[in-house]
Amino acid sequence: MKVIQYDAPGNPVCRDIPTPEPTEGEILVKILGVTTCPHWDIHIMAGEPMFPGGNLTYPRLPGQPGHEATGEIVALGPKVEGLEIGMRISAWHDQGQNRPGCYGQYAIMLAEYVLPVPDWAPERVASLELAMCVQVSFDRFLAIDAIKGKRFGVSGLGPAGLIAVQMARAHGAAKVIAIDPIDERRELAAMMGADTVLSPDDFPQGRFGDTALDTAIDCTGLKVAIEFLMARTLQAVSIFGVLREDIVFGPQNRSRDFMLMGYGTHNLGAAERALDLIVKGDVNLSPLATHTLPMTEYKQGVELLKNQEAIKVCFDPWGG
Repeated sequence: MKVIQYDAPGNPVCRDIPTPEPTEGEILVKILGVTTCPHWDIHIMAGEPMFPGGNLTYPRLPGQPGHEATGEIVALGPKVEGLEIGMRISAWHDQGQNRPGCYGQYAIMLAEYVLPVPDWAPERVASLELAMCVQVSFDRFLAIDAIKGKRFGVSGLGPAGLIAVQMARAHGAAKVIAIDPIDERRELAAMMGADTVLSPDDFPQGRFGDTALDTAIDCTGLKVAIEFLMARTLQAVSIFGVLREDIVFGPQNRSRDFMLMGYGTHNLGAAERALDLIVKGDVNLSPLATHTLPMTEYKQGVELLKNQEAIKVCFDPWGG
């Protein structure tokens, strides 16, 4: 089978390796589509850990860092229950960096980390794992009644932010305000349900009057973006993006009913709730895959991400 493998930073190679066989608790999946996780792909291409303090070694395991994948089960390992050969599935959980990834024609997956999905085009269901991740943050908002009827802000309109725009609408936000400096991403957010789209330069200062946000989610992980939201939000700001700097929670935030929330834990319940939104049509993942390429053009696809010419790329392991 063909698979992508990083021999060194900047050097992903498409090579042939034997098709693996599933062991206990595993399934073998014929991959029909796998979408990029832009931060992972860009960082591993550059040889930089995605998370502060992390460590990368090369060569990477075959198929890494692919984890947003959908396909058809072609073999079951021992003690796998509830799944069948021929079933369409998507991964709802990253298989982990110590296991082969999904940038290949076939991939071994842990049975507990997949869910059955409709027989749809790959772009519609491959990014279930990302939708689960975003739903984790929304579950925290729901626990404090911070979405329904609220003015909800989304900062950073990459893949996670565009999902957040749709989830805010689906969970009952009165108004969704989407914020990003890139024109094309604001236009896409408007198409996907944002009521108002703004460049940060055009957003009024302060948290007074009808321009203030009630709650907001940051999908950038950038200090400047998070503090921007904190200065304009009344109730709560959730940090979804990967944080690499200290955030200043100063006296201006202590004397009011305001909460700065970190991230939660990936879990099956969030995956099932996200999948339900996808199946009902409340969350549409297809527009996130702005480019579809054969897997043999993986390096070109990552270059599109790096240059912000693509939101996500969906790779076809069988094309080219």
